[in-house]
Amino acid sequence: MKMLRRFLLIAYLISGMVAFTAVQAQTESGFISIDCGVPANMTYTDKTTGLTYVSDSNFIENNIGETHTISLEYHSPNIENQFSTLRSFPQGYKNCYTLKPADGKGYKYLIRARFLYGNYDERMIVPEFDLYIGTNKWGTVKLDNASHVGSMEIVYISTSTYIFVCIVNTDHGTPFISALELRPLKNSTYTPTRAAVLYQRLDLGSTTNKSVRFQEDVYDRIWQPYNMGDAKILSTSLTVDSGTVINYTPPSSVLATAMIRENVTIEPEDPTAKYYVYMHFADLEKLQANESREFLIYENDKLWNGNDQPFAPEYLYTTTRFSTSPVSGNRINYLFKQSTTSTHQPILNALEIFIVQNFSQPQTYEQDGTTHI
Repeated sequence: MKMLRRFLLIAYLISGMVAFTAVQAQTESGFISIDCGVPANMTYTDKTTGLTYVSDSNFIENNIGETHTISLEYHSPNIENQFSTLRSFPQGYKNCYTLKPADGKGYKYLIRARFLYGNYDERMIVPEFDLYIGTNKWGTVKLDNASHVGSMEIVYISTSTYIFVCIVNTDHGTPFISALELRPLKNSTYTPTRAAVLYQRLDLGSTTNKSVRFQEDVYDRIWQPYNMGDAKILSTSLTVDSGTVINYTPPSSVLATAMIRENVTIEPEDPTAKYYVYMHFADLEKLQANESREFLIYENDKLWNGNDQPFAPEYLYTTTRFSTSPVSGNRINYLFKQSTTSTHQPILNALEIFIVQNFSQPQTYEQDGTTHI
């Protein structure tokens, strides 16, 4: 039975590959894309993203752990190839992958670990376990059920040539991992802290109800669609940020939709957690000379970052407004207050929220909550 499953897996993977000579609109320079559990030394190009994935066999010492395929009933055209296989770690307390980014230490990286249990062991016991970077805890992997696809993402400034991503057994089932990805970021982007965990990344007003990532996103961030039934949506078929180079570079397809909003509210489970918030704006309506869209942004009833000048999103060009210092509390509210002279309501195209992670320990060797929009 296992041989049959393995054969069907290879056939499934091949169906998801394209030739290596495929032309890419974006470059994946510096990307590390690991498909955990595929045969040793296997390399393929994912047909959806155009990214080149490699086997994890050369990233983990002595090829430790066991490789598996998920049960056939969990295979679906809607799941990415990387979730078809996984590597489990029935032995050992802490098992680590060794990544060596091309840029080396002192640079900022997006690191993402992905998980689908898929009843690979036919026991139907979904495990819970921890992730670490070196000696610092990144977070806890909690999956709702066997079909739940989980992703954990962190923005991390490396203090070493190598980055050790570790799967830690907490005696709640056998730990595993489906995919591990590293993407270089500009040092001028995102939080100034050494580590910050992604809380949410939302594509507001999405008209496709599909997530967006590479090639549309140059950093391969994954944007989740978000809509509210009663919210007014703006959209355009035109390109946003055409021919421009900006720090955060959100995808044009994400910025091409927006919701008319008056507020965004975060309700943390941990009121001591420190949040950084990033809001991306681009006006999608060509306003006339006697029209305007201007508003002030308040954070918990105070002007955000002390900025008392009304903000006017630019037509088809992105402006990113972000926290200059972290914010905490039982309830964090952002109010968009339309100026008295403005003829159009406030909008918001995309939103990212990060939680500061306290990485106080050096590397060895060389959160939950709710957002209302």
